[in-house]
Amino acid sequence: MNPNNKSVLSKVGIGVAVAAVLIFTLFPVYWMISSAFDKNASSGGRSFFPEELTFDHFAFVFTEGGFGVFLRNSAIVALVTVLVSALVCLLAAVAVARFKFKFRTTILMMILVVQMVPLEALVIPLFLQVKSLGLLNSIIGLMIVYVALSLAFGIWMLRGFVAAVPVELEEAAYIDGASWWRMFRSVLLPLVMPGLVATSIFSFITAWNEFIFAMTMLGGASDQYTVAIGLKSFFGLYSNDWGSIMAASTIITLPVMIFFVIVQRRLASGMVAGAVKG
Repeated sequence: MNPNNKSVLSKVGIGVAVAAVLIFTLFPVYWMISSAFDKNASSGGRSFFPEELTFDHFAFVFTEGGFGVFLRNSAIVALVTVLVSALVCLLAAVAVARFKFKFRTTILMMILVVQMVPLEALVIPLFLQVKSLGLLNSIIGLMIVYVALSLAFGIWMLRGFVAAVPVELEEAAYIDGASWWRMFRSVLLPLVMPGLVATSIFSFITAWNEFIFAMTMLGGASDQYTVAIGLKSFFGLYSNDWGSIMAASTIITLPVMIFFVIVQRRLASGMVAGAVKG
């Protein structure tokens, strides 16, 4: 066979494979969005292409479905989780990467072991701890749980970023008269920013989409529900309101996409700024 023909067939095969992967990945997203705008979605008359577009499903979700309260609760939980976990993880990562103290290796091993434990195994212990604090059926207790779940991954990841920064850069800042805080703000923080953004994305997605811990900690406090639990209310015992379910799912997806668009520029610029030549 002609080498040129082999090259063409190879390119065609790669193109077909990429198209198949894209279709497999994006089709659920298309089905969700199209069903959210399809007037016949709730009546079981769903077609591949919507015959009649409507915003009634979105209106129902925000009015009778009370989804605005769920969005508010999730926004508060996600924002607090991201800010608190980012601060704690960064300071802890600097401590274990830069300072010598007793049991430092033991602490690192404990952090690694925690990451290996399935999250489902932590539901009951965390439930009992939150109950002992008197924070059940409260988003404050849920925020504490989410921060705790984010710490192990965040500290371990940021430790690698901090350790990758040459100590000579910090010493040079000290020689120039900078205090520790000035060195941290002007030298160390910009270089570890890609890792901080990555851990923030992980914390945000965990706090926004998580269901099991939210359902366990909030119980019957419907005014404290997050969007993951609120979505469950559109599933009936004998039938499901698919139009409202898809509309609510679309609404839930948008903040995650917006958050990623906002931080991805910071992530890319941080990677460029954090490139250290040895």
